[in-house]
Amino acid sequence: MTRKTLIALLIVGLTVLLLAAKPKPLSPVGEITFEASSLGVGATFTWGRGWLTFKGKKYPIKIEGLGIVGVGYSKIDAIGKVYNLHHPMDLSGTYVQAGAGIAVVGGVKGLLARNERGVVIDLTARQKGVSFNLGGGGFTISFTTP
Repeated sequence: MTRKTLIALLIVGLTVLLLAAKPKPLSPVGEITFEASSLGVGATFTWGRGWLTFKGKKYPIKIEGLGIVGVGYSKIDAIGKVYNLHHPMDLSGTYVQAGAGIAVVGGVKGLLARNERGVVIDLTARQKGVSFNLGGGGFTISFTTP
């Protein structure tokens, strides 16, 4: 076997291994919906209630959050796709986000956040009111009574 043939086979083999090792994209396994309010001058605080829909069942949830730098007041209607959730209780926990966001009177914001159990939420929120934040904060989700 020539050196060129050996190198070509090695390249083909590595390419096949890399393509086979590519992770499958995540599929959403649940959905959250909630209504919340957000208020801030300096730090922002967000609070609200909603629902997790998972495997045909609905679970009541509570949202609380704290932002680092923000100004304004807004009402938020949010819906999110939930990924990597194996048990409903895995949804509870602290979620971290990154990035800046702005919404002015009816604006739409997006957020991708992850908790300590590896659950990922791809959230879209419609805001009523004016708010500005530099991100870097986080929020917690816990279960509550309906």
